[in-house]
Amino acid sequence: MTAPALAWNDSFATGVPEIDEQHMILVHTLNEASVRLANDASLESLERITQDLLSYALYHFETEEQLMHTYGYPEDSSADAAQHLEQHRAFSAKVVQVREGIKQGTPVAPEDLLGFLNGWLVNHILNTDKKLGAFIAARRGTA
Repeated sequence: MTAPALAWNDSFATGVPEIDEQHMILVHTLNEASVRLANDASLESLERITQDLLSYALYHFETEEQLMHTYGYPEDSSADAAQHLEQHRAFSAKVVQVREGIKQGTPVAPEDLLGFLNGWLVNHILNTDKKLGAFIAARRGTA
């Protein structure tokens, strides 16, 4: 069974083009993973998908965190910045935990993995990244 595709819409836009482009790639990657897992939920497939997602998520988190520092987000909005970083760390730890389970032969159910990933991404974009986006857009004078 394929999880419903996550459709990009304007409510996900943060106002920061480089963040929005990477979010679109993440949405596409999650949708692609859903289709791949519907056709092949083997340990090898789960391993490959979680590795690809973790790699891209870490790259994306690095981009956001670099922008935070460039625009002084930790200094001006320390609580929001700390929460943002904690969410990145918690996400990475969860994916690493899932990958360890796969390596030990106790994989997560594909629908549980996709539900977690989709839910996390939507919640993170709408509640956390949008705050960062508004801050950066204001600093850039594009808000």
